[in-house]
Amino acid sequence: MKKLMRGLRQFQDNYVPEHKKLMATLAKGQSPNALFITCSDSRVQPELITQAELGELFVIRNAGNIVPPFGATNGGEGATIEYALKSLNVDHIIVCGHSSCGAMKGLLQIGNLEAKMPLVYNWLIHTEATRQLVEDNYGDLEKADKLDMLVGENVLTQIENLRTYPAVRSMLHRGNLSLHGWIYNINDGSILAYDAERHAFVPPFSDPSKAPNLEHSQPGSHMPGEHRLARGQSERIFKGSY
Repeated sequence: MKKLMRGLRQFQDNYVPEHKKLMATLAKGQSPNALFITCSDSRVQPELITQAELGELFVIRNAGNIVPPFGATNGGEGATIEYALKSLNVDHIIVCGHSSCGAMKGLLQIGNLEAKMPLVYNWLIHTEATRQLVEDNYGDLEKADKLDMLVGENVLTQIENLRTYPAVRSMLHRGNLSLHGWIYNINDGSILAYDAERHAFVPPFSDPSKAPNLEHSQPGSHMPGEHRLARGQSERIFKGSY
């Protein structure tokens, strides 16, 4: 707590005086560039990763960066999505998963959570589609490989869930909204972005001609757990959910 208090003091003594104009503007209202949906994990900091300034990101954080399908729950995710689109006119939504995700580890053993952590169990049920897809098609993978698979597929599941929201569907139909799927690698700070045309998670701004060859994944491919990925895993993880 002492460290947090020192940080608060530094923010008030240094940052605020140096950004008076920005603070005055933000006091009148916000106009974020994107809605950033990510995990509550303390190792994932959207503003730090993107180097965004105050007021540039509207953020949803929860265990597993989960977006329950429309009507599945009365939680804050749906209300926040609706507010971001209809009130703040956000035109980009980013769903960002991350390596070594504790929620995805829980999803691997969800049967053991019901008694021990019932609230976590009930929350993870919202991404049961991810678990079933991976278990049914890749149940023979080693645990670490399966975790990597879950992280990627979970991002794509949440992108699909976003499309069930009326405000999202309407804006997508008008061409006024873009959806983005990212994976953040905690180990080296790299980001992979889902490219629907290439059916792959690739480094942002990468040259399409240099995209990883998903038919013959090599150790040099840019993917979490790249030293473990088998060809079949590489082909599915980042081929084909939508």
